[in-house]
Amino acid sequence: MMAMIGSLTAHQRWILMAVKGGASSLSFVGSSFIVLCYLLFKELRKFSFKLVFYLALSDMLCSFFSIVGDPSKGFFCYAQGYSTHFFCVASFLWTTTIAFTLHRTVVKHKTDVEDLEAMFHLYVWGTSLFLTVIRSIGNDHRHLGGWCLTQTGRTRKAVQFITFYAPLWGAILYNGYTYIQVIRMLNNATRMAVGMSDRAYQSDARADKKSMNRWGYYPLILIGSWAFGTINGIHDFIEPGHKIFWLSVLDVGTAALMGLFNSIAYGLNSSVRRAIYERLDQTPFDPTTARVWPASLRRWFPGSLKSKGQFQESELVSLRIEDQH
Repeated sequence: MMAMIGSLTAHQRWILMAVKGGASSLSFVGSSFIVLCYLLFKELRKFSFKLVFYLALSDMLCSFFSIVGDPSKGFFCYAQGYSTHFFCVASFLWTTTIAFTLHRTVVKHKTDVEDLEAMFHLYVWGTSLFLTVIRSIGNDHRHLGGWCLTQTGRTRKAVQFITFYAPLWGAILYNGYTYIQVIRMLNNATRMAVGMSDRAYQSDARADKKSMNRWGYYPLILIGSWAFGTINGIHDFIEPGHKIFWLSVLDVGTAALMGLFNSIAYGLNSSVRRAIYERLDQTPFDPTTARVWPASLRRWFPGSLKSKGQFQESELVSLRIEDQH
């Protein structure tokens, strides 16, 4: 992502730094909110949301090291560059574990996904570490303004594609294929319910379908976050002496917003909103201390969330994973 900085002016680099810092800060806040929700609300500590927690944690650390920038010491330059790479890779790999869980539960009707948690950790953290180590071989970080850059050569750029963009687009293709199968399965279930005129089953199938239709858009998060970076990287590989500033801005900005997009799409579901509302609902109104903020915050919640019986489970919890225990 940063290989394109070399031929830009100091003013253009400053703009890119501002865009990167602002977008990374938004992602840090969004992902930190999901992490805090998981830590504060015990009712969210289920396997389904635990995967979202690990995703948010990876996004939070990726954003943090992106905000840190390029310290004056060479060691911290290495730490910033490799840490950002490690946690950004871990972020999109966690999305594949969520997709795998959905597919295994909905399509294959398996209930053993909790037993695979150790394998998920080995897969995500092990792969991220392996790709980061491969990226570091023969690499030499150097300073350019406020940026921590790797050597710019076609060989190094090829390594960047192999260690980041290739697995990234592999994850995008896998997620897309998986969600298509999940949605197709739910569509078939809905049609069966309509054919049998089973109102109760039909209502459940439609509710599940409504939830899963949202997941069909989630591969677009990775595409939207990294499409410009991929295009910019290919352009820089073909024409290294010709930088396109507006494309660089889109590259830096959309990539840094990945954590915010993930926190909204994966984290801000009905289970999180329910946990927050229930906590607010338990907070007493005290006119002597002007504690009116809970009533004000309640206005942000839809009317359908104000009745316990009308709460819907999160998109992952609706798969009845926890119902087996």
